[in-house]
Amino acid sequence: MSDSEEETRSFLINLPVFSSFNVDELSIFARHMSFIHLQRGEYLFVEGDQGTFLGFVVSGILEVQKRADTGENITLARLTKGSSIGEMALIDKSPRSATVIARQATTVVTLTDKGFELLAERYPPLGIKVIQKVARLLSLNMRRTSSKLADLMQSSLYEDPSEHNNH
Repeated sequence: MSDSEEETRSFLINLPVFSSFNVDELSIFARHMSFIHLQRGEYLFVEGDQGTFLGFVVSGILEVQKRADTGENITLARLTKGSSIGEMALIDKSPRSATVIARQATTVVTLTDKGFELLAERYPPLGIKVIQKVARLLSLNMRRTSSKLADLMQSSLYEDPSEHNNH
């Protein structure tokens, strides 16, 4: 096992999402992953880019931004150590739905769609396990987003309409 694979495995072992993986599975998984190092202000990806990888923040802070109809970027989330990003890329290979920028020097460990395909071909049970984990992450993100949307809708119901009048 290379130093990079050992480093990857030791990072993955501490992520709750991989708690059900044994050491051998994590070692195999780590062999199919690589690191991306970003400096402050560098983009991990831009909204509209082709989605080709899933990543986990090893260190640093990433900011997820979405372009509003007005053209301004709205911050949707800040991701720190252990956070995942780009899960949809392994499932639907659609263009990125948001922009992700490093707010400080950041390291991300990634699994590309091609890396996943090789992993799933060589180790089908592990491929299934990875898909189950990705599905769980997507589900958690959807629940979190739904809650935020419900909160926003609820708060807009209680806004004072007179604040919007031009008297």
